[in-house]
Amino acid sequence: MYSKVLTGIERELVLKYLVDGNVPVTITPEEESENKDEIHVPASRVYSVRIDPENISVLKEGIILLQDVPESVADFKGKEVRVEFYFNRLGLYFITTVKSVSTGPAIVIPKSIYRIEDVEAEQKYDFSALLYFSVIKNDSGFYCVPFKEKELFCRPMWSFIPLEQQKKAKAYLEELVPQARRNGNGGNGLHLISVCRYFVAADEPKVDAVQGRVKPFSILFINHERIVLGFEKNEALPIKEGNEYAMSMSFVMKDAPAISREVFVTCRVSCIYESKESEALAADCIFTSLKEEDCRFLYEKATSSLFN
Repeated sequence: MYSKVLTGIERELVLKYLVDGNVPVTITPEEESENKDEIHVPASRVYSVRIDPENISVLKEGIILLQDVPESVADFKGKEVRVEFYFNRLGLYFITTVKSVSTGPAIVIPKSIYRIEDVEAEQKYDFSALLYFSVIKNDSGFYCVPFKEKELFCRPMWSFIPLEQQKKAKAYLEELVPQARRNGNGGNGLHLISVCRYFVAADEPKVDAVQGRVKPFSILFINHERIVLGFEKNEALPIKEGNEYAMSMSFVMKDAPAISREVFVTCRVSCIYESKESEALAADCIFTSLKEEDCRFLYEKATSSLFN
């Protein structure tokens, strides 16, 4: 199912908006498709580039001139790209080819502009959790889901991070290790690999279907001692270092969906890590109350492949 194309009148409004406003755009190389008529999101690992408003000039004829842009944009010349941006908080995109003019790279806005498809559909997870903003369980829990479900209950490995992102991830790790040691609850530090992986993924510029939508927290790491949550800066979600919260976890057996287990814990935020390039944060939450049988269950789950 593809995003709907804008009408002619809507396109004219968007074009005027681009000409008049200071609008950043994100450019991503498109992958070759077997079906040339197909508009799709690239499936392979490609890198997006965010172009700031001061580096963009939009002509009323529908031509976007790019100036003083990152060197990587030069590799896009002559290639098909996906250009994404927000119009009144609505995510839009179009497919075009990067041209070369006397002033530098340029892109022509085509006739067809599409709404970015909303993929916020309900999903089924074998493990999820509700975070309560107090140590008392209530009905206002905030939904948490695995960031990378298949690799959550296994030992974090550096190879989980794409090779081309590992240099940046290592720079993050060098910053996170001293911070974890200062807080005295760094453990063996394996969870920091998951934090680095989350940060380098979050650093990639992207445009959603709706700007500013609050998303579920991402569960980055869990064992019998801690759970690490990834999220974006948002004043409406008051997670603070040193505060204690309650959490209800739900586990479902893959081979027996009717069998589930609920685990209730309280945890204290030992440390909050912050990305240097995006709005991403990661909260390292140390369990402060956990039943002995639940502790054993989490330990066995984190050290076995029973649920994998």
